[in-house]
Parts: sequence; structure tokens; C-alpha cells
Amino acid sequence: MKKVMYAVLAAMMLSTPASATFARFGFQTVALSNTEFEVIPRGRTDVDGYWCAASDFARRTLGASWQQRIYVKRGYGPSEATGRRTAVQFSLTPPEGVPQQSGGVITTGFQPGFNMSVSAANGRCNVRPFIR
Repeated sequence: MKKVMYAVLAAMMLSTPASATFARFGFQTVALSNTEFEVIPRGRTDVDGYWCAASDFARRTLGASWQQRIYVKRGYGPSEATGRRTAVQFSLTPPEGVPQQSGGVITTGFQPGFNMSVSAANGRCNVRPFIR
């Protein structure tokens, strides 16, 4: 039984990029560059969870300040880093050629250019998804 558990653990570690981190509430974050990263769901898929993971990664890994803006670079799409079917790409710099839209209280999706501060995105960590 222990051998099976070790084999599963080893397989999981080998399939995860070295720059990946696991954020709270079942999301994985992977750096694409010094300012761009992906948030990949690993269980939970609510919008607030993506923003929470983005805030956590920007603050802890990239050293962003609480006032730094996080921009949606690309909405839902396949992960460039892991090959998973769904990921959202974020950036600490505004995407080129896209109008900027600041975040509000209710967020329903991810449009390129949509943005909010690290602090506001961190506030999404305390929101619990509705249970169906």
C-alpha cells in the first residue's frame, strides 16, 4: 500500500512544473514569465477562487504590493504550462491593445483587460462558493 502511495505522489510531483505552487482552495499557479502566470483549477472552479489564487501568487511569489493591479491577460483556455483543459492567465502589466476595466463587487468571468488590486483580489479569498 505504501509503495502505491509513493508511486502516486512521485507521479504527481513529476507532472507539476518546477515553477508551480499550490494556492489555497484547490488552485495551482504557474509562472509563465516574471510578470505573467496561470491559475489552474484542481477542484474548485468559482471565479473568486481564481482571483484569490492570483492574489496569493502575485503577493508571495512575485513580491507585488497590495496596491499592484492584477490584469486578466487571457480568459478561460487551455493551460500553456500543464496542458490542463482550463486555466486563466493573469499579468502584473496591462495587456496590449485591450481596454482596461476595473473590478466590481460581482465578477462573472474573465475578459482580457479586467483588473483589480492585489488587495481586492485577496478579499475574494474569504468568499465561499454557493453549494448546490
